[in-house]
Amino acid sequence: QVQLVESGGGLVQAGGSLRLSCVLSGGTFTEYGVGWFRQGSGKEREFVAGIKWTGSTTLANSVEGRFTISRHNAKNTVYLQMASLKPEDTGVYACAARYFGSGGPSIVEYSYWGQGTQVTVSS
Repeated sequence: QVQLVESGGGLVQAGGSLRLSCVLSGGTFTEYGVGWFRQGSGKEREFVAGIKWTGSTTLANSVEGRFTISRHNAKNTVYLQMASLKPEDTGVYACAARYFGSGGPSIVEYSYWGQGTQVTVSS
């Protein structure tokens, strides 16, 4: 069974940076597309960034130019590097995976989900 574990969340001031990690176990990492989603208080879950099993990436317009997504195959890890953080970036960030997935923005595409990690950006 595939499992995903996120880490790296925390409290940061506006303008600061954080790097989130998502470790995948129970499957062959290179065969999975991974996406990052976030959910703010009282808001719908939204797509942030995704990386296809081939390595191509997709970013939401709201984070383009500030966030990057990458994968380290030897560590079974996908990273979300976040810079120039804004208070509106606050939320629970969760990673999700799909076997040979595209890393696209559709929530229903993903089969496996992590528990999430809290990111709080203070103004």
